[in-house]
Amino acid sequence: MRLAKLTKESGIDGVVCSPQEIAAVRAVCGPDFLIVTPGVRPAGGSLDDQRRVMTPRRALQEGADILVIGRPITGAADPAEAAKSILADLRG
Repeated sequence: MRLAKLTKESGIDGVVCSPQEIAAVRAVCGPDFLIVTPGVRPAGGSLDDQRRVMTPRRALQEGADILVIGRPITGAADPAEAAKSILADLRG
């Protein structure tokens, strides 16, 4: 959190952080600070080499602004359908 706060104080717009750090960074840096979050995986999806993961819906609820969802889409048999399924889950 010290580095996120220093980043904000330096005039940088945001940080990249793991899903487990989203809420803490948001609490320290406020609602206007950009949080980019990799390690986002659909429920039941493969974790690949990621250990600190979170579902897309939960990451947004925690306060992430931009989700990085790479391999669950690019590695799918039908990437367009995988992206649509993730989006449908987010829309509830």
